[in-house]
Amino acid sequence: YMTANAITLFRLFLTFVVLGVYGQHYYIDIACVITIFIIFNLDTVDGIVARKRGETSTFGAVFDIAADRIVENVFWIYFAYIDLIPVWMPIAVVTRGFLIDGIRSIALTDGKTAFEMMTIPWARALTSSRFSRFLYGFTKVIAFLFLATIPILEESQLDSSLISIFSTTTDVIAIIAVAMCLIRGFPVLIDGWKYVKENAQ
Repeated sequence: YMTANAITLFRLFLTFVVLGVYGQHYYIDIACVITIFIIFNLDTVDGIVARKRGETSTFGAVFDIAADRIVENVFWIYFAYIDLIPVWMPIAVVTRGFLIDGIRSIALTDGKTAFEMMTIPWARALTSSRFSRFLYGFTKVIAFLFLATIPILEESQLDSSLISIFSTTTDVIAIIAVAMCLIRGFPVLIDGWKYVKENAQ
């Protein structure tokens, strides 16, 4: 079993462990925040390992994207479930995910991976460039870390005005993360439409 794919699988395992134990105890919640940070860092690690070990494959690419989507959707849904964010956020992210993955799966039947299918320069820059992926990934991770920290702060007897400022800041970051998610999906719809038309005929 390929090491990179094992790391991806471990990321999924940690995600569901966090969901299973979060909210049980103050110190467990702190450990969960640290674990969330580790989960998203492992996303970078599995890609590096795959390239260094020559383990890059179509399955690996698809599995990595699927894992990213599962982890992201699970956290958005969970934070809405515990009333830290409005429900429209996970709905927007999940809907975008289904649309984009549907188009990517059509492109994959033509032998194009998620990044290979992007041919328009500005679309490739917005979805596939290292800067774009880093910026979105960073914003998303900060949103999840901050959201998971709010209940910890509320339990820590911290000044309520400080908690309010932190919560408002977190809301803004979460909105920016969702907006970036939607904006980065738009070029895939444009660039991938040719695959939809070809397969619709």
